[in-house]
This record gives sequence, structure tokens and C-alpha cells, in this order.
Amino acid sequence: MSVNKVILIGNLGKEPEVREVNGSKVAKFSLATTKRGFTPKEGPKVEDKTTWHDVEVWNGLAEVVEKYVGKGDKLYIEGELQTNSWEAEDGTKKYRVFIRAFNLEMLTPKGQSGSANAEPVQDEPFDDMPF
Repeated sequence: MSVNKVILIGNLGKEPEVREVNGSKVAKFSLATTKRGFTPKEGPKVEDKTTWHDVEVWNGLAEVVEKYVGKGDKLYIEGELQTNSWEAEDGTKKYRVFIRAFNLEMLTPKGQSGSANAEPVQDEPFDDMPF
């Protein structure tokens, strides 16, 4: 048995990039997750640590992202890790690791979206949410 599942809650770092590929819509965006720092009684302060994740969604989810999601919005995503590889011009092998999301929920409160054209999503509900 094997499992390839990623669950993230984070904020978009910039506006999503949406385009069409072979008749299908794809949206790509960067999602930031931050592990909060702390100050122990003794020892040095531990600073916040932010990690950036490349995420892509396809078809219907890409349309939702295009219409309703913008920079700064908080998202819950579920997906899987994927890797693309290619040969660069100098002959070296390059890799891109990203998350292909298959489930997405907007967590930014209504009216507080970073997106200029934000409206509530009227898409079909996600029945497989863990909470």
C-alpha cells in the first residue's frame, strides 16, 4: 500500500495564474504556510518559518480559483505531490515538485477577500472534507 496525500491551509502569495492547456483550464498559484515561532523561557527566540508551495488545479476548480480567489486569501487544499522533469538547455536535468489539488475550500471570511472580484462560491459541495 502507498499513500500520496497533501493537506495544506495557507495564504496565496500573489494572484493565481490561469491559462488553457489542450482545451482544459489550469490555475497555478503559490500557497504560504507558516509555522509560528515562540520565545522559550531560556534560550534564543525561535522565529516564524514560512514555506512556499506550488499548487495547480484543473478544470472546474481552476474556474473557481479564477473567479473567486485572489492574493492573500486563505485556502484549505487537498491533493497529491507530483514531479515534472525536463532537460535544460545546458543539458542538466531539472525537476519541479508541486501539489496537484483535487479539493479546495476558501477560508477567507466573506467580504474580506484579497481578490477584487470575490463572490461566494456556488459550486457543488465537497462531501469528503475531514471536518
